[in-house]
Amino acid sequence: MKIVKNIVLVLMVAFVGIQFIPTKRNHSDTVPITDFMLVNQVPNNIKSMLQVSCYDCHSNNTNYPWYNKIQPVAWFLEDHVKEGKSELNFSEWDALSNRRKASKLRSIIKQIESNEMPLYSYILTHTDAVFSEEETVTIIQWMEQLKNRL
Repeated sequence: MKIVKNIVLVLMVAFVGIQFIPTKRNHSDTVPITDFMLVNQVPNNIKSMLQVSCYDCHSNNTNYPWYNKIQPVAWFLEDHVKEGKSELNFSEWDALSNRRKASKLRSIIKQIESNEMPLYSYILTHTDAVFSEEETVTIIQWMEQLKNRL
């Protein structure tokens, strides 16, 4: 029994200790001129869908939930955001070539159609990020039109 108490004590001390290890927050007070929303004339309904479902992981401005201050959850979220931005960063959209933009739009369309995005782990805590069938059709049609204009 004493061994179990010691293990629990060590785990508790470790849990408290890791709370003091900071993470880098993905937050900016400015919207760069290269941002997807500024470069493209995005209708309000599409803009709203993208901000709610995509921008937390795919832009330079993440809206963090309260539990982001708890380790190891903060490390998990930081990794997701970093990986998301490496694949697509809407804040740096206009820095891409038209060919690359078209490729990204094809990828976005494919992942929305196959329900790969938003990630399941994201929609567990962000139920408003799930696209309805109507929203899926709307956003895909708009993305197709944007791709065809490039």
